[in-house]
Amino acid sequence: MKNRIRVFRTAALTLAATLTLGTAQAQETFRIGYIYPSPAADVGWAHELDEGRRAVEEHFGDQVESVIVENIPDGPDAARIMNQLAAQGVDMMMLGSFGYMNDGLKTAKRYPDIDFIHASGYKTLDNLGNFLTRNHESSYVAGMAAGYVSKSNVIGMVASYAIPEVIGIINAFTLGAQETNPDISIKIVWLNSWFDPSKAQESARSLIAQQSDVIFSIYQDTPSVVTVAEEEGVYVVNTSSDMKPYAPTYLLASMKVSWGDYFIEQVQASMDDSFKGESFWGGMADNAVSVESISDDLSTEQRATLDARIAAITAGEFHPFSGPVIDQSGQEIVAEGDTLSDADLLGISWLVQGIETRLPQ
Repeated sequence: MKNRIRVFRTAALTLAATLTLGTAQAQETFRIGYIYPSPAADVGWAHELDEGRRAVEEHFGDQVESVIVENIPDGPDAARIMNQLAAQGVDMMMLGSFGYMNDGLKTAKRYPDIDFIHASGYKTLDNLGNFLTRNHESSYVAGMAAGYVSKSNVIGMVASYAIPEVIGIINAFTLGAQETNPDISIKIVWLNSWFDPSKAQESARSLIAQQSDVIFSIYQDTPSVVTVAEEEGVYVVNTSSDMKPYAPTYLLASMKVSWGDYFIEQVQASMDDSFKGESFWGGMADNAVSVESISDDLSTEQRATLDARIAAITAGEFHPFSGPVIDQSGQEIVAEGDTLSDADLLGISWLVQGIETRLPQ
């Protein structure tokens, strides 16, 4: 592999100068710019995006060169980085945050010869595709585990933003928990941030004080919530990475995502000039989501039930949003015998019955 340039968020002039160093690389390589919304540490959302980048480099070797820019918030900073990467001659960009969508769309229109893949978005162009994981699949199974172990019947969630992807995760987890424990109720703290470790820890402690004996950390790109749960002696579930090392005793399950296969496929298509701006939504059947490090505290029978549900979801025989599904207001959203469509899931804006907290206005 050619030199990899990892750039942390910094002053614009310094960043521009650092990126300029990349132009010294031989141009016969296929250059890919990766933009992450948070630092690519040893766990978390950005870490898994970076694992996808590693898979690309392992697959293509010296054919590719990576330019990595970390900890870039949504907004003007992200737009500037996209334009700087384009000016430096990258052939492809991976945009790693839902909030990069509109700026990514503008940049893709401005640079039609560059191919883009965007995480969690829903807009496409000929040269802009998007990718999601069916986290509601792994979330449902993790929720089943939470229902089994909760004694207080209260689950607390530390959630990033009230966007459809997160709402779908919350609802599926709740439905899974209600399958194994119909008395479960859910409390949510909305952080309105992908990366705020101190606020995430404070929120977790607040939920524990409100009798939550299982905590769900949703798209917090550090193990902050996980470590609090371990310290306080309550079970915890997290998204994106396997965080077992941070909660060896109380991790209930980790919902892991994997982007390697998809990234490799898209890079190959871009190299071959066959790239299409399409939407990818990978689930258990695509090895894009999984449930890892399920706690040994579950009984043999409980674990067998979870394994059977995973097998059914993977085979397409069970859908987490199988009816009847009732929302907070008591309205039936999905009738018995029906399932929620992908289109409805992508725009989901309601919470299921059993969740005490409301969506932010």
